[in-house]
Amino acid sequence: MTEESILVHGAREHNLKNIDVQLPKDKLIVFTGVSGSGKSSLAIDTVYAEGQRRYIESLSAYARQFLGQLGKPDVDEIIGLSPSIAIDQGSTGHNPRSTVATITEVYDYLRVLYARVGQFHCPECGREVGSQTAADIVQALIDYPERTRLIIFAPILRGSRGAHERELEDLRKAGFARLRIDGEIYELRPDLTLTPNQRHDIDVVIDRIVIKEGVEPRVAQAVDTALLRGDGSLLVHVVPTEGEGSPFVSEEDDLLFSKDYTCAHCRISFVKPEPRHFSFNNPDGMCENCRGLGVEMGILPKLIVPDDTLSIMQGAISLWGPLDKRDVLKEKVIAEALAKHLGFDIETPWKDLTPEQQHAILYGTGDDILTITTPGKGGHKKRKRRRQYRAHFHGIIPTEEQKYHFEDDDETDEDTFPDYFVKMPCRTCEGTRLNPWVKAVTIGETSITDILEMSIQDATQLFGELVLPEREAFIATELLKEIRGRLGFLMDVGLGYLTLARSAPTLSGGEAQRIRLASQVGAGLRDVTYVLDEPSIGLHPRDHAGLLMTLLNLRNQGNTVIVVEHDEATMLVADWIVDFGPGAGIKGGKITDIGTPAQFMKESNTLTAQYLRGDKVIVQPESRRPTGDRWVQICNARQNNLQGISPKIPVGTLCCVTGVSGSGKSSLIHDILYRALARDLMKAKTVPGGLRRYSGHH
Repeated sequence: MTEESILVHGAREHNLKNIDVQLPKDKLIVFTGVSGSGKSSLAIDTVYAEGQRRYIESLSAYARQFLGQLGKPDVDEIIGLSPSIAIDQGSTGHNPRSTVATITEVYDYLRVLYARVGQFHCPECGREVGSQTAADIVQALIDYPERTRLIIFAPILRGSRGAHERELEDLRKAGFARLRIDGEIYELRPDLTLTPNQRHDIDVVIDRIVIKEGVEPRVAQAVDTALLRGDGSLLVHVVPTEGEGSPFVSEEDDLLFSKDYTCAHCRISFVKPEPRHFSFNNPDGMCENCRGLGVEMGILPKLIVPDDTLSIMQGAISLWGPLDKRDVLKEKVIAEALAKHLGFDIETPWKDLTPEQQHAILYGTGDDILTITTPGKGGHKKRKRRRQYRAHFHGIIPTEEQKYHFEDDDETDEDTFPDYFVKMPCRTCEGTRLNPWVKAVTIGETSITDILEMSIQDATQLFGELVLPEREAFIATELLKEIRGRLGFLMDVGLGYLTLARSAPTLSGGEAQRIRLASQVGAGLRDVTYVLDEPSIGLHPRDHAGLLMTLLNLRNQGNTVIVVEHDEATMLVADWIVDFGPGAGIKGGKITDIGTPAQFMKESNTLTAQYLRGDKVIVQPESRRPTGDRWVQICNARQNNLQGISPKIPVGTLCCVTGVSGSGKSSLIHDILYRALARDLMKAKTVPGGLRRYSGHH
């Protein structure tokens, strides 16, 4: 026994038969064998569990009370164990606020990058917005052509009602001689008065300057004074030659300079972007409507118009039902008013209405006002009087959604909503989770929400080609290094098809495990024992080489990597193979052989070795079940990256849907076919992905 090994004595966890094993450190070790033979019992339930228990026991009593007690695995002793980390399947959890970008910490670096070197644009007009120092403002003014006449103002009040006697007196005492009030310049005399019941814009004239040689000190002094009086902002008016001597100086022609983020065109000030403003887990950055979840409970039109061959009169809108009953008189008169206003007949099938008419019925007529005619109340044998009233129509869907509006969607139980409510992208942020104004910050004309919607492969290409100006490039050097490195690790483990905004609960177990694996490589730890549980599950052979390279990189950093695996390629690149068996359950729990891959294939006679050498092979069936003429066809599938395909799937057969990772397999089978069948056969609250229809043939 040396310090370069992990020695396990008397492991009896689950079905392990009191085994002893010596594992070399800083190597890639594969635990293999038939399912149920004890691989995970030794790797995860013994080695990893003991490493975690020892770590927790090393903490203070105060810290341990928050972590709970971990039981000691059924093992006599483990010698030479280093801190252990398990990267198992499904380890990313089910927090809807977690995404691929947050798990891998790519998002943390993106937030800092956009806050530090992003170019802010005004959300109203799209013009660039930036903060300026006093020196920047002075330089901008003295760069005007010689003999240009400038008036420098300090903004005092904007749209403020009153006589403002106190403000005027303070300015007089401070020695200022002129004001601009509502665009006209006045001498600041004691008898100057303002109309109390009107709103006024007031700017104090700081200086009138002619640009010429040696004027820079005077400009600098005027700028400092204006910024002090204007709370960090000043206005500059360039006097036209023909306008000299005119008392009226239009505010529309002013240039706004500010130490804050201010749009000179729209006269709107913004807070300086900080990393927290780009976080959907922070109140300063999250969308106020969905609170950073990116989804909201809403009504899907196809669920309240289940049969588009019916007319509104026949009950096309399930919330109204057929309109020939007395208890839906209110709905009928609204439908008649809509028909008259939009130019259709309530007897017309829904599918024959124009998209504009359908949208107006479901989401309202906007500012247009409907004239609604209702039957009045009359006595016996008297003709009923009809009356009219005018009203806005807000739409069937917004009106119904308002009934189930809750202030805190995070606390709302989805089961309290009717069946026609489903989770859908937030209408305010369009599913980006962020406050819409963050889209105004860009790097190379790309916003952070654009980056998050990209696939990892596209983001890798973008950051690989990104060129920044010299100053921004210096600031972003380390940030870009970290972002490119983490994206590269994700590409290496075959996850280039995932988007950075992909929610953690939607990841498969294998995807979640490989994401954590990429994160650990990026962490750069050493002298750690990593335990992985079948990381190759769900990975196409094309992407397997990148996964193996990542495992080897983790080992090369100075770590021990223990992989529970059945994959042949993983065994062949390993430094050490430990084979469990000979069977499963009570027939397993023993180490049947151990050694390097070369020794294992040459000398071992275990079941695993026989398959590796080719002594045994998986028997192919001599005949296949005929597909027959029964099938299900999915027509014009367009979910995610599916390109309008219409595949036929035979019924009554074992059908394999395969392809490289991210090619659309799950989109077709799970997001479309399964959800459609669950909805139609099991009455489940599922919404199929994009398809025209599906049909069967018997």
